[in-house]
Amino acid sequence: MSDNRNRINNGEHLDFEQNVADLDRQMNELRKLSSIKGIDYSTEIRKLQREQVAELERIYSNLTAWQVVQVARHPKRPLLTDYLDLTIKDFRELHGDRCFGDDRAIITGIGQIARSRILIVGQNKGRSTKEKVACNFGCPNPEGYRKAIAKMKFAEKYGIPIVTLIDTPGAYPGVGAEERGQAQAIAVNLTEMSRLRVPIICICIGEGGSGGALGIGVGDRMAMLEFAYYSVISPEGCAAILWRDGSQAADAAQALKLTSKDLYKLGLIDAIIPEPLGGAHRNVHDTVYNVERYISKTLADLKRTKIENLLENRYKKLRSIGTNSVNNGKRKHRISKGQIKTTTKSTTFKSIRLQQAAKV
Repeated sequence: MSDNRNRINNGEHLDFEQNVADLDRQMNELRKLSSIKGIDYSTEIRKLQREQVAELERIYSNLTAWQVVQVARHPKRPLLTDYLDLTIKDFRELHGDRCFGDDRAIITGIGQIARSRILIVGQNKGRSTKEKVACNFGCPNPEGYRKAIAKMKFAEKYGIPIVTLIDTPGAYPGVGAEERGQAQAIAVNLTEMSRLRVPIICICIGEGGSGGALGIGVGDRMAMLEFAYYSVISPEGCAAILWRDGSQAADAAQALKLTSKDLYKLGLIDAIIPEPLGGAHRNVHDTVYNVERYISKTLADLKRTKIENLLENRYKKLRSIGTNSVNNGKRKHRISKGQIKTTTKSTTFKSIRLQQAAKV
């Protein structure tokens, strides 16, 4: 196993997509020949395209847990900024925690999706090297979580629904972050989010690592993109702790049950949002549209529920974690490109600590 977190061939293809990469090269060569010699190779190119689609369907219908992690970390996967640009209208960012500073790893702001005014809270990894450094590679500091909960309380005051987009390897574990109360900041968010008197939708769009993801992951509905992952620890970290060998990350990923399919079967998430063939990085617009459609539909459902009932259902959801894992484990997993599946028996990610510890 390579030590690289995410092996990419030719800047785009993952290591298990070698056949797809070969077909791409063949098509590019035919296009070059066609432009140089003026010969029409469209028939051959269409044949290769059909072969490529079939190969992608074969690969992505049987991904291992470690391969899902690689797809979730793809450098061209849509980030928070893509969702803000393509989905949210009239976005106005809100800065600072009124205590220490403005953490760029967590972006908060007011915007509109469909006909609903919402508060967006999302984790930002950055695309370029400069952006990655500015937002600490998507690893929030305590001031980021304090900013998030401050803006959530602002949204509660004015009755604005909250949508959180989760995409982080984990909360920043540096000395400064610990000195400023990293664990306390996350714990306070868990407590306060469970009591906010507005609808809350949480969506994991990429990596969902440890408490860093859970710090903005408590709500009425929890959804994941099809090839995202949500785990109490990264596969590499788990392998290093259990076997003292990071090369065992693939085995750790399988044991952690961190894919959307596994978590849906366990009842820890409420919906799986389908991705385009070959992953979100191959069709950003369709991915963003699927997420927007899920948010619009779910918001409409939650708005029809009285606030008192919403809070009661959220409380029951949290309290039932881990009590019905046997029944949840028997849930059938089905993903349809034309519709998004949801379930009435939903629990949140907190019980992953129990479920995954038992599996490991």
